[in-house]
This record gives sequence, C-alpha cells and structure tokens, in this order.
Amino acid sequence: MNSNLQPAIEVRNLDLSYDDFPVMHHLNFTVNKGDIFIVMGGSGCGKSTLLKSLVGLLKPIKGEVLYDGKNFWDADEARQQAMMRRFGVLYQGGALWSSLTLWENVALPLQLHSKLSADEIREMAELKLALVGLRGYANFYPSELSGGMRKRAGLARAIALDPNIVFFDEPSAGLDPVSAKMLDDLILELRDTFDSTILVVTHELASIFAVGTNAIFLDEESKSMIAAGNPRELLATSRDSRVIRFLTRGEKK
Repeated sequence: MNSNLQPAIEVRNLDLSYDDFPVMHHLNFTVNKGDIFIVMGGSGCGKSTLLKSLVGLLKPIKGEVLYDGKNFWDADEARQQAMMRRFGVLYQGGALWSSLTLWENVALPLQLHSKLSADEIREMAELKLALVGLRGYANFYPSELSGGMRKRAGLARAIALDPNIVFFDEPSAGLDPVSAKMLDDLILELRDTFDSTILVVTHELASIFAVGTNAIFLDEESKSMIAAGNPRELLATSRDSRVIRFLTRGEKK
C-alpha cells in the first residue's frame, strides 16, 4: 500500500437523492492512492448510489467528488470523459455482453479508447483474461461460465485500459466462498501489481476483513456516514452499536 497518503478521491459535503427521496447527506471522506477502500453498510443504505455518483452515473444534489484535486461534477463533458477513462468498474453481474465471447467483451474498451491494431487488441484482451485466471477461455461465451468466472471476466474488461482506480460493486454477491476468496485474492494482486487504487462496495464481512485497508460505514436510518477507518480497527474500537452489530453479524465481540 502507498505510504505517502496521496489522495486519489476526495468526497466533500456530498448529498445524494433520487428525485425528492434523500439517500445520503453530508458525506466526507478521502480514498488515498493504493487504498483498498471499503464502502460498507446494510442493504438499502446507499452504497451503490454513492458508487454511481463516484463513477459519473448520478449527479449529486450538492457537494464535490475530486480526482487528483479536480472536481468531476464541475468539469465539462470532455474532461469528465477523460477522467472516466482512468476508471475501471466491475458491476454486480459482470455486465458482460451475452452475444460476445470473453475476448470480444474485454476488447470493447480497447477498440473505443486505444489506437491498437486488431491483432494487438486481441493479444491484449487475452493477456487480461490470463491475468484473472481465464487463460484458454477467450472464445467462450458468458453463458458457458460459472458465476465466479463471469465476475473474473468482468474484471478483465474493467482493467483493459490499465485504470488508476478500479470500482467494485458487491463483487462477492452470489458467489460461493471459494470463488469469493479467489476474487479477494485478485483484488489484492491488482493493487499490488499495478499500484491501483481500489474502492469496493460490499456488505460481505469475509471480504471486508480480508482486503480492506480503510472503510466508511453508511447508515440507512440516519442517511449518513457514521464511522470511518480500518475495518479491523473499527471492530476493535468502535462504540457504535450499529457498526458493531454489522461487523459481528449481531454476535458479541
């Protein structure tokens, strides 16, 4: 992990809502470069809504989202697109095109945003698949894979352009423990090998404690962030019953 504590993402006074329905208010936190940063909380607390705002899919009611000190939501469209090309996003279901093979899915960002030749794109797509443990599966279709393999294929596409920041939306959802552990290992490898900054939205305790270096806890009732810090340190030191209940699944510490 980067020890210089250089901010990769800064969220300042962020309010989020859908139309007139408030979701979260007054969010303030910093994701440092090299972090594996966890956004945690129970179902319906606003984790995925926050993710949408971070990756440019939902404009906040107010507040700022800064990347390297530049406010995403104050930038013009061209500047926003340039920032977004630095992102990789793994959505819950993998979001793969069912009519395309794995290598064709991974190739899409390269075709849109690189100047590589067709042969180079194919080679790069197969390399990314190999990096996530899918060597030899380039010509398979998503329907021919297990859930865990589809998640890894989605990750291969998310890192196709060598992003600085990779966002994960509930990466372990629907996976068996072995597949979930493999994905956690890939997250750690991605951070360590490519010096990426990782932000993970999840409520899975095993993943939170296995990979998280920093975290925030979102509370549905108060519609606010009620805790921040390393997940293991929060478990050891927090006096908030809501945080402890979540981190222990209701069992005593």
